[in-house]
Amino acid sequence: MYDQFYNLKAEPFKLSPDHRFCFSHRSYAKAKAYMQYAFQRAEGFVMITGKPGTGKTTLVSDLVESLPADKVNVAMLVCTQLEADDLLRMVADAYGVPSDTDRKSAILQQLTKVFTDAYKMGRRALLIIDEAQDLSTSALEELRLLTNLQLNRQPLLQIFLLGQEELRDMVQQPNMEQVHQRLVAACHIQPLKEEETKAFIKHRLKQVGWNNDPAISEAVYPVIHKISHGIPRRINMICSRLFLHGCVEELHQLSINDAKVVLTEIQHEQLTSKNIPSDIDFEAEDLYEKPELASVETLADAKESKKKV
Repeated sequence: MYDQFYNLKAEPFKLSPDHRFCFSHRSYAKAKAYMQYAFQRAEGFVMITGKPGTGKTTLVSDLVESLPADKVNVAMLVCTQLEADDLLRMVADAYGVPSDTDRKSAILQQLTKVFTDAYKMGRRALLIIDEAQDLSTSALEELRLLTNLQLNRQPLLQIFLLGQEELRDMVQQPNMEQVHQRLVAACHIQPLKEEETKAFIKHRLKQVGWNNDPAISEAVYPVIHKISHGIPRRINMICSRLFLHGCVEELHQLSINDAKVVLTEIQHEQLTSKNIPSDIDFEAEDLYEKPELASVETLADAKESKKKV
């Protein structure tokens, strides 16, 4: 809706992960470098953690997109409190192995054959487990056993674990020592800093052809950062509502007062657990960055010009 009003090529603030909009901030870039390093090692576990909405799924999608399809066989699972047997069957299904048998050994044999055949053809097996903090201890141990599958002393399967902060605590438990020792790399994605929040918003807008319409007041960015805690998904939700508000009101400038209106609505709808900033945060002066190439005439300016004519 608002993307058409503002002549944008697409909606820039969707909540669903989209690696095409990935913003390589400091923490994100570090995590991606760790994953690339670990992928080159071709063994063990890689663990990426972060609060919900910080971009873990976007990160791994970005990495997978950069991998040559003829060199890697990727399977991705989203786990919800799976036990060992169920997880093994899900892994088998993901790699095209029939799992309708009670014989675990038969499933393991078929998986080993699939991984071995792929390895001989120059394709590596990469298993990505999202929401891995929901895995049971037995399921994590089952994954460790899968990393034991080898051919000529070369591992046949590598596993990336993506999860919330609790995953780190799970892996560090004494009974998870063998899993912990298999970690090749581990990284935690941090929320965006205030200056990164502004850069994140502008990055997503530029991806869809934004030309400073609507112009965004410099006073808006600190408030968005404060209410979102620097979590990208929350930033997207706030910005989407702010742009929708601008579209409905036919605004070509988004002011600090517009941000206050939108954040108040969001709080009343209980879409955020944090109170809106205090009134003093909304007393900042509205300043608008000038477009790099040509100035964008606001609706108010246009009306004023017509009056003079």
